Amino acid sequence: MMHKLISGAFLLSSFLFWGCFPEKGPQTPEQVKTHLVAEFDSLQTVAGQQLLKSAQHGDSTAVRQAFHQTRQAYKQIEWFTEYYAPSASRELNGAPLPEIEIEETRVFDPSGLQVIEEFLYPTWQETGRPELVREVNAFLSTLKRTRVILDESVLTEGHILDAAKQEVFRTMILGVSGFDTPLAKTGVKETAVALASVGEVLSFFGENAALQRLLKDAIAFTAQSADFDAFDRMAYINRFATPITSRLVAWQKELQIPFVPSALALNPTATSLFDSAAFNPDFFTGTLEARTSPEKVALGKDLFHNPILTAGGRTCGSCHQPELAFTDGLAKSNALQKGKFVSRNAPTLLYAGLQHAQFYDMRSPTLENQAMDVMANKDEMHASVAEAAVRLSQKPAYVAAFKKAFPTMEQELKPRYVMMALASYVRSLAPFRSRFDLYMRGDQRQMNGQEIKGFNLFMGKAKCGTCHFMPVFNGTAGPSFSTTEGEVLGVLQSPGSKNPVLDPDEGRYVHNKIDELKFAFKTPTVRNIAKTAPYMHNGAYKTLKEVIDFYNRGGGNGLGLNLEHQTLPSDELHLTAEEQKALIAFLHTLTDPPL
Repeated sequence: MMHKLISGAFLLSSFLFWGCFPEKGPQTPEQVKTHLVAEFDSLQTVAGQQLLKSAQHGDSTAVRQAFHQTRQAYKQIEWFTEYYAPSASRELNGAPLPEIEIEETRVFDPSGLQVIEEFLYPTWQETGRPELVREVNAFLSTLKRTRVILDESVLTEGHILDAAKQEVFRTMILGVSGFDTPLAKTGVKETAVALASVGEVLSFFGENAALQRLLKDAIAFTAQSADFDAFDRMAYINRFATPITSRLVAWQKELQIPFVPSALALNPTATSLFDSAAFNPDFFTGTLEARTSPEKVALGKDLFHNPILTAGGRTCGSCHQPELAFTDGLAKSNALQKGKFVSRNAPTLLYAGLQHAQFYDMRSPTLENQAMDVMANKDEMHASVAEAAVRLSQKPAYVAAFKKAFPTMEQELKPRYVMMALASYVRSLAPFRSRFDLYMRGDQRQMNGQEIKGFNLFMGKAKCGTCHFMPVFNGTAGPSFSTTEGEVLGVLQSPGSKNPVLDPDEGRYVHNKIDELKFAFKTPTVRNIAKTAPYMHNGAYKTLKEVIDFYNRGGGNGLGLNLEHQTLPSDELHLTAEEQKALIAFLHTLTDPPL
């Protein structure tokens, strides 16, 4: 039945691609909106008449069939909900994990299609039918509210095209990784439906033979995939997805449709996820004043390596050394007191600016807050940003440098300028110059067969890409990059011991007493991971082989712990020795040249 459903989507898209194209004009947004209304109605019908009824009375086969039909109908509108109604989209198809409001110390139960999936896979339990019916009704209620958002939305050509491009990015980051279909493993086939929906929307802008041919071929490539684990994700990205987004940007220029203002994480003119300037670093800053500039970066770099900040011998570079990818190579960093150590491993600062939470326990929302916290910590720098500002204000050269970096600065050199300068430098540490990046930009000499296999495993069977999101490979999920996630893994105190013992560090729970956050830690980037050993927050894992073995066996619970809120699936990944070597080979391609 799944084959028939996918084939139907493919035939529909094929009809649109080869049919008559309307001329682009001022009616285009309204035409797209009318099309969306029809798609919403179709989803409402499928979910209400098929999924709900089968959830109430059908057997497992009927419920699963209706579920897949509903998911595919949702993929027809996903480009809109994710872009125009992200909060509703999380309720419709968000991760099946509780949503935690830190400020309010509240936990909200998850909802949507991924929650429904857990009732159906890996096995159907008749006893879960009442809860399943409740979840389907909640989905229908959210869908109704989302339809109101559509009715009230004002669509523009620039935003529609940007949303379409982001949907293609979404298939690359989340779709083919199986992020939203972890149990049913239909993410690759659903990518075909998502691409068809993009094609339908683009048809309202006129005809573009090259683009429609790329979309048709991409749909065929994904729709015909029979084995989720074996799907060639690298081929999909390089042969189809990236050429589609590149051609889409070129077409928008040809149509003379203005690009949306650069207020999102991805620059609207980026042709690819792997453009060197694809990211807008200012999206991750807390204030307009904190936005980066060459002057701020240069000043921050000087301060980063200058003991004037502490009036002692220690600098930021003491624990974040450029030659070690801005780590220190220790399990836990040296404390100020000789022979003592701080409580956690020093994370890399490379790409630290492309996330919304700092420190392993995510206690600081910005790099500015992080700088202040580290400066004040009695074990790390035991200094004061305010005192550092006073010392700097007594040096005319620094006063001039600060005035150049912050033209609106008053006479007084305030502490916040020190923090913003340091943060600007750290935000500049996102080079995207690894062999992987060069390969994705077209230099086929940069990666070999084993490394490409490792990438496909990372994004597929090994499930790494469902937590370490491409292209930054950290816990900030694209293409919106609006939130940074943490995970409960069950990290061991001493890997390899016969009797596994959970590391006692309670992570985010130390600062936020919410049970679901106990032993939760931020998902860091794995870029430059070949240089950042030892691993995990406690530095207990000395090699990548140890880390991969830990994941392969299902984390702490897979190793025999009883961790109630572990977010990492406890099932074994069944990675062979050869596959684990390929994964490590791929991870080595993420190493940037020295800065």
